[in-house]
Amino acid sequence: MRGKTIVITGATSGIGEVAAIRLAEQGARIVFTARDQERADATLRKLRTANGAADHAVHLADLSLLAEMKRVAGEIAAEPQIDVLINNAGALFNKRSETADGLEKTFALNHMSYFTVTNLLLPHLKSGARIINTASNAHRNATLDFDDLQSRRGYIGFAVYSKSKLCNILFTRELARRIAGTGIIANSLHPGFVATRFGDQSGGVMQRLVSIAKPVGAISPEEGAQTIVYLASSPEAASISGEYFYKCKVAQPTREARNDVDAGRLWDISASITEGR
Repeated sequence: MRGKTIVITGATSGIGEVAAIRLAEQGARIVFTARDQERADATLRKLRTANGAADHAVHLADLSLLAEMKRVAGEIAAEPQIDVLINNAGALFNKRSETADGLEKTFALNHMSYFTVTNLLLPHLKSGARIINTASNAHRNATLDFDDLQSRRGYIGFAVYSKSKLCNILFTRELARRIAGTGIIANSLHPGFVATRFGDQSGGVMQRLVSIAKPVGAISPEEGAQTIVYLASSPEAASISGEYFYKCKVAQPTREARNDVDAGRLWDISASITEGR
């Protein structure tokens, strides 16, 4: 990975931070986004320890807001090269809230940031570049209601999170179809149930359930980051596109996640949201 530039969102904790550090140790330069300056600085220090020869960089942004997605993508687009784009930012919210754009916050952060940042950076990616989207096996519980993508009816935090992860896989499939033949590849992955900060701020019953489950069944962030690192750096993954990975191997997502009609429909709706604001 020496000489390569990797852009990653959600890199100040958990699997995102571990993946960034491991890829830096392989020689990569890391460009990442963060919401909090203090946590961003802490991650920068770790990256410089991992690879002090590279000029790692951070861009502050709230990726739940379309204007921020567009601004930070514009800043990152000034990079002379982008070899890997890793969309990893995400969260689970126990209570429904809307962003300033009128979007449900889970949908905005977990899906629209992937869609918007990727599409704005896509013209700056060249043949050989890789796009990696962190999804989840939580998608196995989900179906999309295209009449209620903003979850105004019967909001349940984990169910809405699961739908956003289904969106990640559908987006990846449609993206891979659209970039076929360019030499750029796109894949999604399930990192496993990882003992990270995930769910710690969700509140309510979900936060309590997550805190109980983590000590019992969660894997370490080091284990959870392995598939991200594999997809970003492995020669074996360089020719695979449009797939869903788990434990560094191609896995089968649900029938809903393989619905190419839904993938195209979600793309068109997402594009209209991005372009309309």
